Amino acid sequence: MADETDKTEGGEAAGAGSGAQAGNGQQPQLSVLTQYVKDLSFESPGAPLSLRPREKAPAINININVNANPMSETDYDVALTLNATAKDGDKVLFNVELIYGGVFRVAGFQKDHVLPVVFIECPRMLFPFARQIVAECTRNGGFPPLMIDPVDFARMFQQRIAEEQAKQKVQA
Repeated sequence: MADETDKTEGGEAAGAGSGAQAGNGQQPQLSVLTQYVKDLSFESPGAPLSLRPREKAPAINININVNANPMSETDYDVALTLNATAKDGDKVLFNVELIYGGVFRVAGFQKDHVLPVVFIECPRMLFPFARQIVAECTRNGGFPPLMIDPVDFARMFQQRIAEEQAKQKVQA
């Protein structure tokens, strides 16, 4: 049986020039090259007294931040920072800090799509691993595992862009 390939008039395979490709003709590619723990800290200053059962749940404050640095034209080091503090009144029960990173290859995207990919998709891919590390860390510290709710990285990115634009207006 003959090999049949749909061809356009220009001789290209159908779909080869579709909108999914960037202007450079390269298919968009997002690859995880490596993931790593850059920094991990767990403190339970009141242990073992802080491990006793409580009538009400402690107040838990969680902060999440994303930073990225280019390593080459296509490779980016993305760092997801998670800080979680549990307090009972004014006493700190535990404090966990994690910087979890990944090196990503972002190739074939249009220039205006690279920043959203780096600050939305890359941390979205890192988050489940960072969440598991925090949960295991708090469990190993004698507390119930802290299961951080899913994060809307797109909203975080939009807020960050809005803050940067506001800063530029103030400086101008």
